[in-house]
Amino acid sequence: MNKFIRTAALAASLCTLGACQSAGGLGEILGSVLGGTGGGAQQVSGSVSTLDTRNQQIGIRQSNGQTLAVNYDANTKVVYQSRVYAVSNLDQGDQVVARITTTQNNTYYTDSITVTQSVTTTTSNGTVENQQLLNGTVYSIDRTNGTFVVDIGSGTRITVSMPYGARSTDVQTFNNLRNGQNVRFYGVYLNTSRVELRQFY
Repeated sequence: MNKFIRTAALAASLCTLGACQSAGGLGEILGSVLGGTGGGAQQVSGSVSTLDTRNQQIGIRQSNGQTLAVNYDANTKVVYQSRVYAVSNLDQGDQVVARITTTQNNTYYTDSITVTQSVTTTTSNGTVENQQLLNGTVYSIDRTNGTFVVDIGSGTRITVSMPYGARSTDVQTFNNLRNGQNVRFYGVYLNTSRVELRQFY
């Protein structure tokens, strides 16, 4: 996670994400989206439409179709089923409730995001058709963000992320992982290079 996006770039991103109105400033958008005015913290609910870890910004799409661009930092926590995760564990489509404040630069910031429903739960419906048995050699481990990189052969490496509400046995296995170790696990591909763990084999 890197520096905050600058105010000018944020304003452009808000327009790109569809959070700008034809007239009016950020204060008016905040009032229309969150309901009410004032500098205190307010809550906004919706689904994650974008996650920009480079600029530390999340796009939250409201039920009315409007998208709000919100900044976060290393202090922002994500809570799911009473467990705390890094923001990087969020996926597009996750249903969330975020606590929002307005900064001195008239941008939005969240220090707390609660996941009310994970997109993987919504899309998989408990089925195993998309799960694959994978194996390879652990290349690197990021315990802070709950991910590890596995070399599955022929120079192909995938990033494996721990799921929300992972089983205690899988959490223990993850905590005991070492570079160079061979691992086998069931996972679901999120894209060509990222897999979400279902369980260690």
